[in-house]
Parts: sequence; structure tokens; C-alpha cells
Amino acid sequence: MISTVPTDEFTLAALTLILLEGAGAEEGVDLNGDIADTPFADLGYESLALLETSSRIERKYGISLDDEALVAAETPRALIELVNRQLSEASARDKV
Repeated sequence: MISTVPTDEFTLAALTLILLEGAGAEEGVDLNGDIADTPFADLGYESLALLETSSRIERKYGISLDDEALVAAETPRALIELVNRQLSEASARDKV
């Protein structure tokens, strides 16, 4: 069972770990390199793998990601920014 993780920031390291746990890594792709602006397709992650990744993020961080925004997040940097916006909004709601 995945527990939610209270945090103020989602990082590239956290995303990399979730990608590896959910879909592994394509042979020849180094996820430890500078991948922030590399399209997910070039990293070997198709839409099904990204749906699994988003599901894992939602469960682990207790947030909900918009499907259209998720599809528009074509790089790790874009997905990290999306997740961090959701975390920020959730944190703001919790403080009210």
C-alpha cells in the first residue's frame, strides 16, 4: 500500500523513482542524466506508462491531476511543475 507523503515539493528524483517503479526504463535510457526537458516519448514512456505514473503520483501525494494537463506535460519538467502546482493548491486548501 502506498501512503501519502506530505511534502512541499515534487522533484525530478521523486519522478524518476516513480517512473522506474511503475514502468522501468527503456534499454539505453539513462534516467539519472539531465532528462528534465527530454520528451517522455524520447525516454521510452508512452501514454499508458504516463497514466500509471500519474496514478502513482496521485496516490502517493494525495492530489488529483487533470487528464488534459497531464497529456500536455510532455517532459519531466512540465510534469514536475504540474504536480508542484497541485501540491501548492492542496496545501493552500488545507491551511484554510
